[in-house]
Amino acid sequence: MISQKWSKLIRSLQQKKYRKAEQLFFVEGEKAVLELLASPWQVEAVFATESFLQRYPQQLTAAALVQQCSPDELVKVGTFSSNDAALAVVKMPAQSDFVPHNHGFVLVLDQINDPGNLGTIIRIADWYGIKHIVCSPDTADCYNPKVIAAAKGSFLRVQLHYQPLQPLLAQAALPVYGAYLGGESVHSLTLHQQGGFIVLGNEANGISAELESVISRKITIPAFGEAESLNVGIAAAVICDNLQRLSAAS
Repeated sequence: MISQKWSKLIRSLQQKKYRKAEQLFFVEGEKAVLELLASPWQVEAVFATESFLQRYPQQLTAAALVQQCSPDELVKVGTFSSNDAALAVVKMPAQSDFVPHNHGFVLVLDQINDPGNLGTIIRIADWYGIKHIVCSPDTADCYNPKVIAAAKGSFLRVQLHYQPLQPLLAQAALPVYGAYLGGESVHSLTLHQQGGFIVLGNEANGISAELESVISRKITIPAFGEAESLNVGIAAAVICDNLQRLSAAS
């Protein structure tokens, strides 16, 4: 059973101000909770069904508190419409600014507002081996339950940094690629250097005008139909795929 105290806390963590105050967030579902328990992240509590507890007793030793509960209780305190496995309450790791390096790609997100898009981009970064995402301070909170659900455990392997973008990109030693509706085609780019920053802009307005001066190469995904634009998550996947392919070939 989930106590009233824990129920109130978990529900409050759906809001950013309480996540920030408590420095806690939660993870839902069997696969994501198992990935979490196998990681070095600090797990404060796991609330799980009897079947989950019976299947994974060794994994649960990583949690400070383990309590049995019903699927209905998990649904009532969480955000999933069904959850017959587990929910974990997790301590946020310490935040840090990104320290520039001279290799590999880094995703840079400028005012990405939709939590689902952010979670998808985290998962895409993980797929393409990108370890760091730098977010503008007004990008969606990476511990939003919708972000965690969409990231599918990839949030454990991709580090997010929230900081002003212009000062970082102005001092970049690597190329800064900006995704625009017009620019060099990602299908035929010539890379002069391996790695770089990949800047993706706001879903409605694109990359901020203040960042345009620090973009060294404007790139675009060529359109062959009549759609006005691509979802930012889809655009991230196409750009990452092409840049990683070209980088490996160069």
